[in-house]
Amino acid sequence: MQTWQIVSITAAVVAAAAIIMWMLHLRNRSQHLRAHFGSEYDRIIAATGNRRRAELELEQREARVRKLEIHQLSLSDRDRFTEKWKLCQEAFVNDPVMAVTEADRLVGEIMRARGYQVETADDRIADISAAYPEHTTSYREALETVTRHGRGQATTEDLRKAFVHCRGLFNELLGSQDREFRRAS
Repeated sequence: MQTWQIVSITAAVVAAAAIIMWMLHLRNRSQHLRAHFGSEYDRIIAATGNRRRAELELEQREARVRKLEIHQLSLSDRDRFTEKWKLCQEAFVNDPVMAVTEADRLVGEIMRARGYQVETADDRIADISAAYPEHTTSYREALETVTRHGRGQATTEDLRKAFVHCRGLFNELLGSQDREFRRAS
């Protein structure tokens, strides 16, 4: 065999190996993101219409949460938020829409107190999807319920469910930092 043939075969083998490694990397990345983000993975792909763009967005969400200096709440902060939540829960009876809106505001407030930099509902959803992916869909539903109620398309029962969704996330946010970082990695 001539030298040029050996070089050509070696180059072809190296190129094939590189392509296979790249394909395995992409497959593993997709599997990780699908496992971590759950239904949010499918929702982002449907929204963007492009798996690569969707996966890039989800990776950016993970990286953003990893870079944040998330910390546990002090005991006094936990007590303060718990008391605010109780007042919000009591208000549900008289004004369910206001109570769900206040619950969302409290979620944002507790997230800021923990070290998240969230200003909008979209920011909160992005960080929640990275740190608490199992709450993303229900949190989205809670926000959509308030919007639907404004159009006369949501019942008090829908608002109750939205409030329960917010409560689940609220309780998680009162939880430990270690658990959160395991979820974001």
